[in-house]
Amino acid sequence: MTEIKKVGVVGCGLMGSGIAQVAAAFGYNTVVREVDDERLAKGMAAIDRFLSKGVERKKLTADEHEQILGRIEPTTDLSKFADVDIVIEAVLEDLEAKKKVFAELDAVLSDEAIRCSNTSSLCITEIAAATKHPNRFVGLHFFSPVPLMDVVEVIPTLMTEAELTKTVTEFSRSLGKTPILAPDRPGFIVNRLLVPYLLDAIRALECGVGTREDIDFGMKLGCGHPMGPLELLDFVGLDTTYYIANIMYDEFKENRFAPPPLLRRMVLAGHLGRKSGRGFYEYAE
Repeated sequence: MTEIKKVGVVGCGLMGSGIAQVAAAFGYNTVVREVDDERLAKGMAAIDRFLSKGVERKKLTADEHEQILGRIEPTTDLSKFADVDIVIEAVLEDLEAKKKVFAELDAVLSDEAIRCSNTSSLCITEIAAATKHPNRFVGLHFFSPVPLMDVVEVIPTLMTEAELTKTVTEFSRSLGKTPILAPDRPGFIVNRLLVPYLLDAIRALECGVGTREDIDFGMKLGCGHPMGPLELLDFVGLDTTYYIANIMYDEFKENRFAPPPLLRRMVLAGHLGRKSGRGFYEYAE
């Protein structure tokens, strides 16, 4: 089994910065790459803010804060990944963008390096097949916010070496996560169950089953969910949910995965949730 000592993360946005932070927090030297200095600085600032809040709440010490940051090497240069043992791609949820990243990585990584994609909806096999070493490829799907969410989905393909799946599963545990083995099908396990629930909540609102508040309070107080489905949609992003739902519908051709008309119209109107300031609810600047 490959011994993992150094971690590479491609992308320093919401997911990538969280993955890099967790890897460094659990003792791994980590290199994280963004396409330009501005985005890289923004991602590193997000890590610093999260850790600073941890110090304020006495979840960690100021020394631990500095040690975690010290284990993270920010860069815009993929050649820095030449000696990583595992790389986790966390770029835009776009198939061609991910293929392009791994094509560039193929020219840099060692043959034995483990390749992982953090995609939440795309076909792992299709991404892996575009690389030079598809047998060294596996899906590794974290959830947002990465430092707080305990579960991670490990998604092997028909080409993935069995020992590599075991290695990545143990690596996930070393990050304080609970790994679950998921099939390479759109939505994997969590989104396969979650997305139809979210879409049904939109349909319920469309049909007048209840107000947005009643639907959300009903699920929070009646089922013990920390967030109502419409609140959760705003948090995830309506455009993200719409994109995932379309991928799942294209694969399964089941009506429960079909995006409701209201979701499509809200995306077209730019009402994407928290990220745009307006979704099913309105958010102050």
